[in-house]
Amino acid sequence: METIIEMRGITKSFPGIIANNNVSIELKRGEIHALLGENGAGKSTLMSILFGLYGPDEGTILKNGEIVKITGPNDATRLQIGMVHQHFKLVHNFTVLENIVLGVESTRRGFLHTEEARKRVVELSEKYGLAINPDALISDITVGMQQRVEILKMLYRENEILIFDEPTAVLTPQEIDDLMDVMKGLIAEGKSILFITHKLEEIKRVADRCTVLRKGNLVGTVDVASTDVEELSEMMVGRKISLIIEKPEAKTGETVLDVKELTVKGKTQGKPAVNNVSFEVKAGEIVCIAGIDGNGQSELVYALTGLYPANEGSIKLEGKEIIRAHIRNRSKDGLAHIPEDRHKHGLILDYNLAYNLVLQSYYTPQFQKRGFLNFNEIYQYAQELIGKFDIRSGQGGKTPTRSMSGGNQQKAIIAREIDRNPKLLVAVQPTRGLDVGAIEYIHSQLIHERSVGAGILLVSLELDEVMNVSDRILVMYEGEIVANVKPGDVTFQELGLYMSGSKRGEGYEKQEERREAV
Repeated sequence: METIIEMRGITKSFPGIIANNNVSIELKRGEIHALLGENGAGKSTLMSILFGLYGPDEGTILKNGEIVKITGPNDATRLQIGMVHQHFKLVHNFTVLENIVLGVESTRRGFLHTEEARKRVVELSEKYGLAINPDALISDITVGMQQRVEILKMLYRENEILIFDEPTAVLTPQEIDDLMDVMKGLIAEGKSILFITHKLEEIKRVADRCTVLRKGNLVGTVDVASTDVEELSEMMVGRKISLIIEKPEAKTGETVLDVKELTVKGKTQGKPAVNNVSFEVKAGEIVCIAGIDGNGQSELVYALTGLYPANEGSIKLEGKEIIRAHIRNRSKDGLAHIPEDRHKHGLILDYNLAYNLVLQSYYTPQFQKRGFLNFNEIYQYAQELIGKFDIRSGQGGKTPTRSMSGGNQQKAIIAREIDRNPKLLVAVQPTRGLDVGAIEYIHSQLIHERSVGAGILLVSLELDEVMNVSDRILVMYEGEIVANVKPGDVTFQELGLYMSGSKRGEGYEKQEERREAV
């Protein structure tokens, strides 16, 4: 196959860190080329250079054998290079359609003309199984839906070189399967794909070749078919990784979280997002909420953590009613939260890393006296967490949080929440966007918190994680709990039936079914 894109000797530095050090990679026409590496290895930086978001300090880019200059995304678009970003580049108060056509709008006599664009967007969404509502505001749709919009933006521009930066990080297992099919279909149409992912099984499923980066350096490029998962993981992190979760038998204690008949209204009129939900989490157990994205999991978590008001019901933390409590009071009472959207609810991106690490505790005597912050103590504490949780940051606690990789931003949130020794840890997609080494570490942290007596409420879209980490699984469908099962008592296929609403567990029949049974 002929080479369509080649990056030669790319070097890029930021304050305190070399993101790419003399890296070379080539993409052949009609192939899916995976880019693998730990969080902060330089993968997104390298692809951002190809898309024109950064300029290289050294090196050249060639398309079809000719040197090209890419000084911005417009140059990349002219060269038919498109990118789906890990952190979405969407305007939140614009509609889905407006975001897709932004920059390539059709106008008539100075007015935006959207009829043809709408028709084409709908056709693309149907063709590739990326169902969207063109008129929905970005601020009102789920993270998974926003990912679809990013993909459709790229397809709408008819790019021939497609960069997917962690495209499956926020998708359900079914959506991931669909996306894999979409990628194969795009290759069949003659397009070429650069695919950044941490998920080794995805590389094995769709990629032809894989280039591995470690700490900004090129480790090597391998043929995927002849390389197993263990070899890839060792190339990525420089050591052997255990892909099996070691978990002793749970020793449960008193009830930490007791939710009764909780109802939460959705953002739109109609059926509640959370409908009469009751469950409990005991000390020393991991309870996982499983389900297809958009079935009330987010609203349930928002109600538990105080981000969104509950309309009816009861939420008790160690016997204390907290349904009307402020977020800080819930935090003081021992509730920790690893949020679904790390940018919206987890971090203040314009603060540095140290400030973000004390967001939950800056007001305590450890970090302030008479209203004045003790900056030496804050930075010393930040340095301890950076070392303990392996947060890659070029300038230590002074690193701008916005400049960090997504995985290291996630590590910062996890470090902050776990280090407070919570009684209840609500962890939503805690390993999203993390590499296998980091996932291994985070899972071990969750198991450790469980072993020291914390209750863990895990919300995950990853079925492997659901089955391997949890002690009990609660399945949500259309705002209701439809099953309460143990991982050892259910298969992946049966769990999928519960998640799709095709089956309900014993005691979770619909109200009309209960009446008929009586």
